[in-house]
Amino acid sequence: MAQVVRDHLRQAEIDFEEETPGVFSFSLPGERKLQTPVRLDVGPHALGVHAFVCRNPDENHAGVHRWMLERNLRMYAVAFAVDAAGDIYLDARLPLSSVTPEDLDALLGSVLTYADESFNTLLELGFATSIRREWEWRRANNQPTANLEAFRGWLEAGEQPAGS
Repeated sequence: MAQVVRDHLRQAEIDFEEETPGVFSFSLPGERKLQTPVRLDVGPHALGVHAFVCRNPDENHAGVHRWMLERNLRMYAVAFAVDAAGDIYLDARLPLSSVTPEDLDALLGSVLTYADESFNTLLELGFATSIRREWEWRRANNQPTANLEAFRGWLEAGEQPAGS
């Protein structure tokens, strides 16, 4: 099965590292979340999928966790999870029968889509105070705010983001 993963990643032109046999590390490029680090573990019975989405939120943990649990109900193959440090991942354990080029393509597409689509919402829910401070500092110091444009609406209105 590791060879199927190896071949699929090469065919998809995804640069990867295989530090130990059957453990693949790579990044998927996105738009909102520029890079999503992913690890695939081919085990004796299952394929493990682990994709880092964002670090432990600074605030509003209950709101972040509720949003993730509600979102999990509508997702294919992967689900949001939290590690011991509170960092947020997309995670799955799938049977080795799922290790086909077609299923790997759908799986990696799900990881990329969910990480990218959820990123700004997770930042708004879990880091609103930090985002606001950064926005205010940049405006006060005449610094560029391009990487904060996604949040401009609620920042300029002096509001909290929806769901906070």
